[in-house]
Amino acid sequence: MSKPVRVRFAPSPTGPLHIGGVRTALFNYLFAKKHNGVFYLRVEDTDQTRFVPGAEAYIMEALEWLGIAPDETVGKNEKFGPYRQSDRKELYKQYADQLIESGWAYYAFDTAEKLDSLRKTAELEGKTFIYNHSVRETLDNSLTVSREEVEKRIANGETFVVRFKTPINEILNLNDIIRGEVKFDTNLLDDKVLFKSDGMPTYHLANIVDDHLMETSHVIRGEEWLPSMPLHVLLYKAFGWDAPEFAHLPLILKPVGNGKLSKRDGDKMGFPVFPLEWKTNETTSMGYRENGFFPEAVVNFLALLGWNDGTEQEIFTLEELVQKFDLNRVNKSGAKFDPEKNKWFNRQYLMKKNDEELANNFIKILKDNRIDYSNLNVAKIVGAVKKDAYFVSDLTELSNYFFQEPTTYDEKAAKNWKEDTPDLMKQLITVLEGITDFTSVTIENTVKEWLTANEIGMGKVMQPFRLSLVGALKGPHLFDIVEILGKVESIKRIEKAIATL
Repeated sequence: MSKPVRVRFAPSPTGPLHIGGVRTALFNYLFAKKHNGVFYLRVEDTDQTRFVPGAEAYIMEALEWLGIAPDETVGKNEKFGPYRQSDRKELYKQYADQLIESGWAYYAFDTAEKLDSLRKTAELEGKTFIYNHSVRETLDNSLTVSREEVEKRIANGETFVVRFKTPINEILNLNDIIRGEVKFDTNLLDDKVLFKSDGMPTYHLANIVDDHLMETSHVIRGEEWLPSMPLHVLLYKAFGWDAPEFAHLPLILKPVGNGKLSKRDGDKMGFPVFPLEWKTNETTSMGYRENGFFPEAVVNFLALLGWNDGTEQEIFTLEELVQKFDLNRVNKSGAKFDPEKNKWFNRQYLMKKNDEELANNFIKILKDNRIDYSNLNVAKIVGAVKKDAYFVSDLTELSNYFFQEPTTYDEKAAKNWKEDTPDLMKQLITVLEGITDFTSVTIENTVKEWLTANEIGMGKVMQPFRLSLVGALKGPHLFDIVEILGKVESIKRIEKAIATL
């Protein structure tokens, strides 16, 4: 690549970060790290009417949690700072003025009421009103008013905006790394507002100026910004700057039906669409972190929404993703969000974690639920039951019988409790009492030797044995359960089953 790679994630702090935004940040991060470049975050808060307190901090915390924190951002390595657009607002006016002086932009004094009236009139005629070359020289702007009159009206405090003067009769053949060549007819484009009456730039002007000043090499963003690409390329041309390369990522689609994944889909189907929980006075929205997902599982899942490395591999560490990531392997078409596959990824990462680490997480849940675990090896319990878990929270139900002896017994399983079962269970207690090395392997060998020596069928003892300990015919290897419970507790439970059943 001819110039150093510098890519950015530029969210607006208008609420929690949607999972689609997270994927955009992730792909920028992977691309930067692959090419030994810089991934920076710029806060685009020029629209103060939509600003939501706490949203900026939420975005930063989410990226930190996911392990894809930016190299430069607000308060961190501000090489091209400030990194918050509202802190840069003084510099945008000079660029708007520059475009007016060079003839690439003009002042427009049209009132909101006048424009609304023109839209309604066009609607009645079955047309769409577009403020562009077809009407601009009939409207109230500096293209139709003398320079002296314009200066006088501005000096008198009259409200105005600055609009881009889109060239006419041009076909723009632009290149997108993901989509290849894309064509735009400038006659179909509108003259976008670049500078608002409140003295703030719009997204389009601020975005281009900042990308240039911050030396952005590639703009990797969602496909919803593809229609803005011709304006942005024309703005670079107007300023005499080299444009970055563009790549527009496919949408993340609903699991069912058509259209873009929304919060409503998550609420309806019971899965999060935000990385962290988001609370307002009225509602609480689910977060991946609070729902028990591992950050590395979320990153792995998102990386494969719209990208693959051309192999059947599905589990990637962040380092592997960096090594293999290639924008040329990003799909053009949207990627369907699959909540079950999302959970499957979490399960794979849960299985990869060591039992001690999972036990530490599980102990927090046990404490929150005031469950006494003091006499038990929680890491061994986790190791015994984790194969059936998707989340650490699943371990509670999968292992509840370790922490509390059965109070009821599964009716169907209790049918295995025959007339001679109490006597066999008493003999089993004697066998267990005689074992000194109370480990799973020794217990299993000793019990099986007793069964063989006395010609007792395995089923006559094993099912009632499990029922006594668990209350049902479920759980991991029986003798692992016995070892974890210990001799005293195991015998106590068998005695209770004899008395109850």
